Amino acid sequence: MEEIKKKHIAILGSTGSIGTQALEVIQANPNRFQVEVLTAQNNCDLLIQQAIAFKPNTVVIGNDDYYDKVFDALDRHDIKVYAGENALSSVVQMDSIDLVLTALVGYAGLKPTIKAIESGKPIALANKETMVVAGELVTALAEQYGVNIYPVDSEHSAIFQCLVGEFHNPIEKIILTASGGPFRGKDINFLKTVTKEQALKHPNWDMGAKITIDSASLMNKGLEVIEAKWLFNLKQEQIEVIVHPQSIIHSIVQFEDGSMKAQMGLPDMKLPIQFAMTYPERIKTDFPRFDFLNYPALTFEQADTKTFRNLALAYEALKQGGNMACILNAANEVAVEKFLKDEISFLGMSDVVEACMQKVSFVKKPTYEDYVFTDEETRKIAFEHII
Repeated sequence: MEEIKKKHIAILGSTGSIGTQALEVIQANPNRFQVEVLTAQNNCDLLIQQAIAFKPNTVVIGNDDYYDKVFDALDRHDIKVYAGENALSSVVQMDSIDLVLTALVGYAGLKPTIKAIESGKPIALANKETMVVAGELVTALAEQYGVNIYPVDSEHSAIFQCLVGEFHNPIEKIILTASGGPFRGKDINFLKTVTKEQALKHPNWDMGAKITIDSASLMNKGLEVIEAKWLFNLKQEQIEVIVHPQSIIHSIVQFEDGSMKAQMGLPDMKLPIQFAMTYPERIKTDFPRFDFLNYPALTFEQADTKTFRNLALAYEALKQGGNMACILNAANEVAVEKFLKDEISFLGMSDVVEACMQKVSFVKKPTYEDYVFTDEETRKIAFEHII
């Protein structure tokens, strides 16, 4: 039997929710994958544990303050250690890397993803903000360098899986499903007083704090709408959101003949992570299997964009184009951070985003430098609005 050539993986953000689950997939398939690079921003203790367990070539700790601690722990294990944002953008260019999994949180994922694409590395994309902030630029670069971007978000992975074998058939529309989060069906009066503890209790998915808050406010779905536009080359009116509380149908594609394909399964991020890492193959797993008899009813509702204004704001940003989605994203990152520190209310997050969309300079055809400036300007205005 022919030996399988191991795929050498770089995981950017290995200590987060996606990164740790990706390592579980790798651990379950040691004959298929080799960890080449691991990176983290602040969680140096877990990064050290991961590096000793998986023996990567290189690790990067984003926060320079932890460099000595990580270096001292890993030097005897013959693992190279670097620190800082520039190191992150350099290591993704290593010749030994076969796939870069970008699982960083927020805007921080943009620059290293671009550098990886420019080095011809296929991308497994779990950092939706990269496509939200600079989707037009990123997709153009991917085309220029002949790089495939494999979506890891469960909804975009579902669309991608539905399109396998259908790439020559035009899409009429896609339907992104949303669980509705912990506050589904609640009104504005209820949302005025919700706490971060309530917002962090997602009914179906186990995720990091930022994405969990985004899910509660429906901003996550808004970001996914924008990401879908660029990943699948769609117009705004071709992207629909529907609330599906059970989170079993992960998303749907409707073709021009009216036929629809849905990708289904139990909520488990390891499946889309593995599919992105093994495509075009599917490999055996021991994940729990879905049983229809445990779910006698799958239900659907319209998304409430009046109460959850973030989804409407995201559609507006997509409609305006230019750097507006970059503004939306930066304002939201500041707002979520402040909400998690109890400095603004749940509904106050939408106020911050809307204010920034009105105040920050609009650029119709932004360059990479425009995105960088927009991100900085938006964060400044967002902080000022909150203070």
